[in-house]
Amino acid sequence: MVVGDSISAAYGIAEEDGWVQLLRERLADNNLPHQVINASISGDTTSGGLARLPKAFDKHQPDILVIELGGNDGLRGLSLKKMRNNLSAMVKLCQVNDCQAVLLGMRIPSNYGQAYAERFQGSFARVAEEFDIPLSPFFLEGVATEEELMQADGIHPEEAAQPILLDTAWTLIEPLLNQP
Repeated sequence: MVVGDSISAAYGIAEEDGWVQLLRERLADNNLPHQVINASISGDTTSGGLARLPKAFDKHQPDILVIELGGNDGLRGLSLKKMRNNLSAMVKLCQVNDCQAVLLGMRIPSNYGQAYAERFQGSFARVAEEFDIPLSPFFLEGVATEEELMQADGIHPEEAAQPILLDTAWTLIEPLLNQP
């Protein structure tokens, strides 16, 4: 199950072209029986994701949870402590539901100030280290700085970037697929 924001909800492109759909296709191409539930909502924050997660666990009982949240927390200047606490609570929900968590980190634009930007990015690393879970420090690595891979808003990846996002996520997800 993927719980994310607009990046995973395929904002600005057809949903069937988004990285989550490409993940479904890669699993099928590799004859892996796993299903992918996309519980991503554009504009979502860690608070929103955490609030929705218990019901999603009850309904879907995932083995792996890919957490792609936090970007909107940072863009709104929300409390980084609250963001970390929300991410930690999501990972703890994974633990009590016998589910493995994967964290896809984000960065925010430099105009938020270097100190805030560094603390923001460090929040993902702290959570991943605390719980010993796989982390992509910056999910948009290799995408965000390439103008042709980003939509005009400079925030959302184009369709051409989706295979890159899939490859980034796959490096974290694939090792977990055959674990008990």
